[in-house]
Amino acid sequence: MTTDTLISAYPEIADMLRRHGHDLPATLQVPAGTTLFSEHAPCQGFPLVLDGEVRVSRSSGDGRSLELYRVTPGELCLVSSASLFRAEPLSAHGVTTRPTTLMLIAPAVFSQWLDDTVFRNLVLSLFAERMADLTSLVDAVAFHRLDERLASALLGHGHELALTHQALADELGTVREMVTRVLRRFEREGWVELSRERIRILDSTALRQRASGTK
Repeated sequence: MTTDTLISAYPEIADMLRRHGHDLPATLQVPAGTTLFSEHAPCQGFPLVLDGEVRVSRSSGDGRSLELYRVTPGELCLVSSASLFRAEPLSAHGVTTRPTTLMLIAPAVFSQWLDDTVFRNLVLSLFAERMADLTSLVDAVAFHRLDERLASALLGHGHELALTHQALADELGTVREMVTRVLRRFEREGWVELSRERIRILDSTALRQRASGTK
């Protein structure tokens, strides 16, 4: 994997790389389900995703997990950058959702890159974008009913979803039993059909109305 590959994913830092000529680390290729970093652990480096996707989540004391955001090629990880900024342990964990290729930039190199105005502005713009995402997440968790959030989560993925109730619970920051209860209500209404690790959408219009709070 060459510098050109990195630049194609992160064109904003092309000039910086050419000017400084940093020695880049080897790329890492990891399968889906790989834990890249763990909550409360020291940050070992700043991930630049070249292919694939990383799901970043926080865990609660009772074992529940809430997805904060996902990192795809061209995006940056807010949790990693915050940890490196403050020299504090990571506040969330990151797991690949599919086979992923990335570079892990060493903390010392990350600090050097921050001296470059272009990279620093890129990271600061990330904070602004992710803060807007997290504000929307807080609004959804605090103010929207679970059935509305669940209906929204089911939409936009086709008519058949290969999802467990636990995966949906993790995404929505709740417990599996609550998701199962609402899904069974949706099934009684004729909106979905449930089978083992499969959810078939029967009435997307009704789900869309439920997601918007109009049904």
